[in-house]
Amino acid sequence: MPSRSVRSPAMAPQGIARVASRPRARFLGLDDIPQLLRLEARQWTPEQAADEAALRSRILAHPDLCVGAFCPKTGEALASLFMKPACREALVAARSWHDCAGQPVGAKPGRSLFGISLTSVDPEAACQLIRFFWPHALRHGWRDIYLGSPVPGLRRALQEGLAPDAETYVHSRRGGLPADAQLRYYHRKGFREIVGVRPDYFPHAESLDHGVLLRGTVPLAAAWPLWRILPFAVLRRATHWAGALL
Repeated sequence: MPSRSVRSPAMAPQGIARVASRPRARFLGLDDIPQLLRLEARQWTPEQAADEAALRSRILAHPDLCVGAFCPKTGEALASLFMKPACREALVAARSWHDCAGQPVGAKPGRSLFGISLTSVDPEAACQLIRFFWPHALRHGWRDIYLGSPVPGLRRALQEGLAPDAETYVHSRRGGLPADAQLRYYHRKGFREIVGVRPDYFPHAESLDHGVLLRGTVPLAAAWPLWRILPFAVLRRATHWAGALL
């Protein structure tokens, strides 16, 4: 390979060390619950955090949609992502996170997912979750992901008269991007469609308990007929290289 001819021998061990130090992402199992509880306690208030019963239920219901990233040295959980199949109609009708995270009676999930929760104490770990799950999403034909985002700038914006109401604030822009820092973060990650603004969505003081339902598409999902027959090892390599271009 041409890359071998230009690689400095001194760089090879450094590159190997960087790879070895990256968080390791994998699907979650019930044995991970004690670590997941510690992660929840680090990032959420007692009112917000998932308890053991909730974590167990999520893993048992959809083991192929529950992903975690772990420290390669200590084995400690650094990030977790829980998802479930969903349909747009049910999510649009939902008023709260509990409505979205629950299983609507009679709803028929299509090729959409709802992100129940993303918890992370390490940005690289969160990125590894997405990198790990992407080829699995393509193989199974998932086309888009919905999630509920807090809007931590809302309280201040209303107090200082920067916006008259939550709806106006959520749709406000600064330099072409959402004015709210959290919405701006998700916008850069591909969640660019604002489906709706929900009061009393989830307990979050700075958001005045508001949440914003966002939608993002799974990159390259339109080629699902190809991804479902491509050997998974090849698909995983393809997403690794494509990720550097997206």
